[in-house]
Amino acid sequence: MSERAHGVYMDYQASTPLDPRVFAAMRAYFEGAAGLGNPHAADHAYGWDADAAINRARNQIASLIGADSDEVIFTSGATEANNLALLGAARAALPARREIVVSAIEHKCVLAVGRALVDEGFALRVAPVRSDGMIDVDELGRLIGRNTAIVSVMAVNNETGVTQPIAQVGKLCRAAGALLHSDAAQALAVEPIEVDSWNVDLLSLSAHKAYGPKGIGALYVRRERRSQMRPIMFGGGQEDGLRPGTLATPLCVGFGAACQILSDERETEIERTRRLRDRLLDQLRADLPDLKVNGTLISRHPGNLNIRVPGIEAELLLAAARPKLAAATGSACTSGTTEPSHVLIAMGLSGAQAAESVRLSLGRLTRDEDVDAAASALAAAAKEVRESGQL
Repeated sequence: MSERAHGVYMDYQASTPLDPRVFAAMRAYFEGAAGLGNPHAADHAYGWDADAAINRARNQIASLIGADSDEVIFTSGATEANNLALLGAARAALPARREIVVSAIEHKCVLAVGRALVDEGFALRVAPVRSDGMIDVDELGRLIGRNTAIVSVMAVNNETGVTQPIAQVGKLCRAAGALLHSDAAQALAVEPIEVDSWNVDLLSLSAHKAYGPKGIGALYVRRERRSQMRPIMFGGGQEDGLRPGTLATPLCVGFGAACQILSDERETEIERTRRLRDRLLDQLRADLPDLKVNGTLISRHPGNLNIRVPGIEAELLLAAARPKLAAATGSACTSGTTEPSHVLIAMGLSGAQAAESVRLSLGRLTRDEDVDAAASALAAAAKEVRESGQL
């Protein structure tokens, strides 16, 4: 089936398509002798080969973020990595450090872990964001103190695409002796990441946000902070004792291959995607002059547009645009809920304004003709909804 069989795909922040080159790298580990061995089997060549393949992938991931390979822990995805980072660091914290600080626009799993830690005796502090989607660094600084165990601020927001000043946040954490965790799942494909200059201690990644396979992610753990982490699951001691279970060799290989491609091509891809995003916005503004963009356009994911057409609910707009366009009303992780976006509410939008908001996200396979078709489909959908009287 073509990636355009259900219309123009503009939901890259929910999941990127698997790059064919990544699939080619993975295929040998699904078939034949290459994928036969358990990578943790140390007594024969089948296990050694699988282990070597995983270590090559670990190196590829580490290289892309400026880390060493032994600082990369494989997980099932960013959600597990976020859980391991926050629960593992909090449970290992000194008795005097019983506070967790998160931003108000974190991924739902980070906010949920924060609430769970309250039940374990921690205090949860939530840092506000400004109307442009940027974290209020001054207020964050006031919340971080000598009692703070860990701070979590995502690098690129999964709804608005707004990027945060992680290096600046890291300096605040270093000064207070607190750990900094960043969910960088949305950043990996679109932002240069350098863990040292970012001042991060823990960093969560996901392959399927970066043209790799679903079901695999990673947590970067700064070597000096390893002793400040505890496992949240228990088993055979794999992944330096932090994440038990047999690793899926093909998925690890795929994640590594995706990172190698990004290492070679990301800079060019960022510029191309930004150009397409700007073309889309120009066309939408021409057809829908009352259109609003949620969040700053200055510091933003190059392929993200979070927009609203005043007076038109997002669900009605997208329903009218189908099957010509595949986009989202918000995060895929909160699909099926009726609550307005916590991200947009934190930015000061009303519930009604949040319900009008649509996330359009472009990427590697998006072409000029896709942008033109998407803009046309949305303009026609807005006209249809207005003329139908469903407002």
